[in-house]
Amino acid sequence: MTNDIIWPEAYLPGNTDNYVSNEMIVPNLNLQSVWHQLNHPLLWPDYYSNASDIVFYNNSGPELKLGSRFRFTTFGFLVEAEVVEHVAPSAGSPARIAWHGWVEGDATQRLDVHHAWLFEELSGNRLRLLTEETQNGQPAIELADTRPNPMLNAHQAWLDGLIGSAQSI
Repeated sequence: MTNDIIWPEAYLPGNTDNYVSNEMIVPNLNLQSVWHQLNHPLLWPDYYSNASDIVFYNNSGPELKLGSRFRFTTFGFLVEAEVVEHVAPSAGSPARIAWHGWVEGDATQRLDVHHAWLFEELSGNRLRLLTEETQNGQPAIELADTRPNPMLNAHQAWLDGLIGSAQSI
């Protein structure tokens, strides 16, 4: 049995304007290497072209931790974010990172998101990587109606880049 993302009630998939889920199971991938690459947002642009302009607030970086506040640009939006879940890798339980993100603006521009990651060691020296995001707001409605879905494709690129970067460590 695999683990699931822990969702705040306001961001439960099926009750939001947009939702995507990307998952990969990779053999012989080191969990600590994957964790390091995701937990250091300043590394994201090295392997994920859709993340840039990363800035931490209140000297909370360069590693994520519970309560960290940071911002970054993605999908052309300047996203403000706060880490709301942070569980480092440990034997027998999945590693988790999640942040609440928001884009300021009027009703046509406002966007609220919950982006969660789960890394889980499986039998046979396999690593499960799961990333899911829900969004609310007019931009989320527009993203959900776009085909191919840009968020689904970009998050797949993020997973692919994360895996490649972790494998090169």
